[in-house]
Amino acid sequence: MKLLRRLHIDPFILAIVTAAVTGTLLPAEGWGVPTVDWLSNITVFALFYLFGARLSPAETLSGLKNWRLHLLILSFTFIMFPILGQLMSLAFGWLLPHGLIMGIVYISILPSTVQSSIAFTSIAKGNVPAAIVSASTSNILGVFLTPALAALLMQSQNFVVTPESILEIGLQIFLPFVLGQVTRRWTGKWIEAHPQTKIVDRGTIVIVVYSAFSSAKRENIWAQVNWWEIALVLAIALTMLGIMLFATWITPKKLGFPRGDVIAIQFCGTKKSLATGLPMASVLFSGTPVGLLILPLVLFHQAQLMACATLADRYSKQVEDTANESE
Repeated sequence: MKLLRRLHIDPFILAIVTAAVTGTLLPAEGWGVPTVDWLSNITVFALFYLFGARLSPAETLSGLKNWRLHLLILSFTFIMFPILGQLMSLAFGWLLPHGLIMGIVYISILPSTVQSSIAFTSIAKGNVPAAIVSASTSNILGVFLTPALAALLMQSQNFVVTPESILEIGLQIFLPFVLGQVTRRWTGKWIEAHPQTKIVDRGTIVIVVYSAFSSAKRENIWAQVNWWEIALVLAIALTMLGIMLFATWITPKKLGFPRGDVIAIQFCGTKKSLATGLPMASVLFSGTPVGLLILPLVLFHQAQLMACATLADRYSKQVEDTANESE
């Protein structure tokens, strides 16, 4: 750890990169696939239980009441992002295969991530209750809005929305959070006294990265494109991410949102869910190869995790430095 600090290498980013490389070189296969899925579900459940146990009911209620914040995040996710995706497809459609261009558009219409958006907001010491509400709402609405936007912008009619999708969100997110709130009177003080429990925040993200790159390797998507096409897609993804990170930071500041809300807006308003996007793609575009379609999402997902990990760590250190100066 001391060597990493001397080399100015963030251990969290190193863990993310290691998970991505490991997922590519040693992907989960056979019995390993359900094992990784099971481990991911367990850590997500634990993550939201801890969020529920850490937050007082008053903080949770305040998160629900912040309608201006939620409306702004949803506007970034389902209005500004799709417009940006369309502009990128028009600008680069003549250079890339149709599947990759559709993949760029597909990124733009997905809902926000849940676990990583909230985890980064927590690490950055932002408004976690608001992030929980907004990220969860984004995923619930995404079950309906993403297929609608796909039909409108991608000219695909092959989609089905099932009640099981909504039920899964409830079981993975709301159930453990409610359990955390209910049991907080017995577990809250112990969890607050043991800050090392926050390793679950970052551990969940590392597991999600490994799972995503394992899936990409099993789909063999790297063999379906040229290196320069991958480089161009990555450049487009980074450009989209940079534009959205700037817009979600400057806009709420101009509108007078406090620092904690700005952090929640930035992390929830810029993220796109690989966990939702991969299975949804197989449903929306059933009967057609989705390898090329999901490649831009895999690249964007990794870029957003690394960028947001760096930002979250910087914001956290800013709070710590301010606290140390005031002592």
